[in-house]
Amino acid sequence: MRLLHTMIRVGHLQRSIDFYTQILGMTLIRQKDYPDGRFTLAFVGYGDEAENSVIELTHNWDTDTYEQGTGFGHLAIEVDDVYSAVKKIRDQGGEIIRDAGPMNAGTTIIAFVKDPDGYEIELIGVKQA
Repeated sequence: MRLLHTMIRVGHLQRSIDFYTQILGMTLIRQKDYPDGRFTLAFVGYGDEAENSVIELTHNWDTDTYEQGTGFGHLAIEVDDVYSAVKKIRDQGGEIIRDAGPMNAGTTIIAFVKDPDGYEIELIGVKQA
């Protein structure tokens, strides 16, 4: 067994695709419209779905916003250098909600950003051996 994808609902598909591809450096893997269901699915990630987990962006054509709720926490992405990743994201207009630094009660370097729909994404530094 393996984890295939995480699905999040987005209000404006192209804005979300731009964020995940242009700001976070993912690739748009595939996208398909479902006219009978009035929705579009777009899959983004850092590699082929056969070997990597990806994010499914679901856009319901008649819905522009969603309430975040309290059950979902965040997505996590490993980066080589959290400080430089935060600088790059900030320079490209991304919203930083926690600057890079050691995690609470630990030494792992982390940061948090928000995507255009308000989903939190944790950036985690590569663990050193």
